[in-house]
Amino acid sequence: MTHAEINQQPCLYLEAFSHNEESCLPLHTSITLFLLSYCECKSFKLFLVSSKPGCSESRKDNLPVSLDASYIQQQDLPQLVRGCRLPAALDERGRLCRAGLAVVLRHIINKTLEADPSRNDVLALLGFKKTCLKACAEVSKWTRLCEISIPSDIEEHLKNPASLCQQVPPSVLALERRLAEPVQVHNNDKLRRQKLQEQRRNEKNASRGGKGNRDHESGSGQSPEVCNVPDLRTALAKLTVGAVPTLTTRKSSEIRKVKTTDLPSLEHVFAEGLYFTLTDVVLLPCIYQYLCSLRARAEGALQQLPNLLRWYSNVQEVPGVLRAAEACRFALSVPQLPTSSPSGASEKHNPESQVEQEEDQEMTTQPVFIGGPRPTMTKLKENGIEAVFAPHPCPAFTLPWDELSGAVNPTEAGEMSDVRAVRKRQQLNNLVAMVMELARPGHIIVDFCSGTGHVGILLAHTFPHCQVILIENKEESLIRAQNRSSELGLKNINFIQANLDYFTGSFHIGVALHACGVATDMVMEHCIQSGAAFIISPCCYGFIQNAIKFSFPKSNKFQETLTYKEHMILCRFADQTAVQLPFERRLIGKHCMGLVDLDRSWGAETHGYSVQVITMEPESCSPKNNMLVGRLLQKAEQEVGAIHLETPECS
Repeated sequence: MTHAEINQQPCLYLEAFSHNEESCLPLHTSITLFLLSYCECKSFKLFLVSSKPGCSESRKDNLPVSLDASYIQQQDLPQLVRGCRLPAALDERGRLCRAGLAVVLRHIINKTLEADPSRNDVLALLGFKKTCLKACAEVSKWTRLCEISIPSDIEEHLKNPASLCQQVPPSVLALERRLAEPVQVHNNDKLRRQKLQEQRRNEKNASRGGKGNRDHESGSGQSPEVCNVPDLRTALAKLTVGAVPTLTTRKSSEIRKVKTTDLPSLEHVFAEGLYFTLTDVVLLPCIYQYLCSLRARAEGALQQLPNLLRWYSNVQEVPGVLRAAEACRFALSVPQLPTSSPSGASEKHNPESQVEQEEDQEMTTQPVFIGGPRPTMTKLKENGIEAVFAPHPCPAFTLPWDELSGAVNPTEAGEMSDVRAVRKRQQLNNLVAMVMELARPGHIIVDFCSGTGHVGILLAHTFPHCQVILIENKEESLIRAQNRSSELGLKNINFIQANLDYFTGSFHIGVALHACGVATDMVMEHCIQSGAAFIISPCCYGFIQNAIKFSFPKSNKFQETLTYKEHMILCRFADQTAVQLPFERRLIGKHCMGLVDLDRSWGAETHGYSVQVITMEPESCSPKNNMLVGRLLQKAEQEVGAIHLETPECS
């Protein structure tokens, strides 16, 4: 029995050390420890995970004094945690694992607020509408930059600082450029008029004070218009209510008449704008380590980062930051911009061009679509490519819904209308029928993008001899799924709140119902990497676009025939299958769906898979009624003649 098979307290697992044994804690660990110190959170039992035996307890000197931690080896982790990248948090019952930096950090904030709801400073970390770093890194370039790119680039720099000091990492340059952009907030006009009012007030005070005061103000090399003091005042006023005098809310008629285009822009005080958020917590340990390295080896490189240095100084003004930094042994100091630029820097390195190059690689925008899909479809047909739909192996199969518990049956769960619930049951019939063809006792089935668990809970109930894991990024949905499984008393089900990239466990069957856009391709990639069979129902074809991991078309045959733009035309019109559209238009949409999924299936076949595109029965169960059913050919041949699970057979 492992240490966490029976938990009395939520557990938090952090990677102990990076690859170089002499280096400090990995940045993801340092970031998590910094947040724990800032929040003064005591809700977790803390474990440092080492992949190497004999990790010395004396290395706890790297930890904040207020935090107590135990060491644990990788092989001793709970099974659910072993299938995830760290950091990871496991709930008291050991059934729900939260994995990935942003997910774990947001969970720490929520646990802190549960223990002390009066911590408004901690609540503010979640940002406007509590959405800070909530979007997953697979779809949000900003989350990916802060959660993945900057920590990994800086860790790479710290491994080999001598050779990388003169070259600022592309992700850091991207942040520098972001900090130079004007801030856009929901009450943008109001704050800009307040800023204009204070600027004019400062100008009047300066003129009354005479030349001496003006010289003193300009000593830093910045005019009142350039300095972001009003912005910083606004930011700190929110964090320390009563400590900073509030600005006069009543604006003069002269200020109200100023055109919006003539108002001063709001400058970045913190990473996401005017207010200190979780993003700043993530960035501070990273930038601290990076600046320490630059000061020791290449101080001239700081010339390329004036906005980052200003941000670094602003963060230190936030109440609680210096306390948390001291606990984590960060020797923060106010940065000074070097007076001379590094020799040859302008010739060797152009920050602007490198940032643009990085963004060109990462950012892809939807092209302008001209015309309909028929020319593209004709082009494919002329090259012998047409949508192919395999026959449904169990078209009449249905589960005994009247006998199932309300926690399983979407009709009785009360979460949707009766008409929609009936269609949902029909969709579930199709997925269960496909799983029946593939599942064996002891198999692990993963329900990707599980939502509230309609698929995963039904599979756990229908296949009691299999283990089912639900993976979902939205905490609210996963909590509802966990509550529903508790009603049923299911013992063969676990839950992971994480982005798909943070799940690394092995499994036998991957399932996804209406995986949006490239989520279908991400699920398929996970299944291929694990050698697992898959049943995926795609959705939101119009959101398909090139991403870091994927480019379209995917298969060689489609790449030889279509350009990216032509493929995007197929994807756009594949979304036009809604029931209110004319029949002919829906027919074209269905054909485009088939072509897009044919490209996906051919791409998977290059990895040794046999893939079929099957239409759900009845077709009216969903406008997006395709299923991609694939299995590794080698495994399929080995399983020929194997005994199926004792479940209702297709009729």
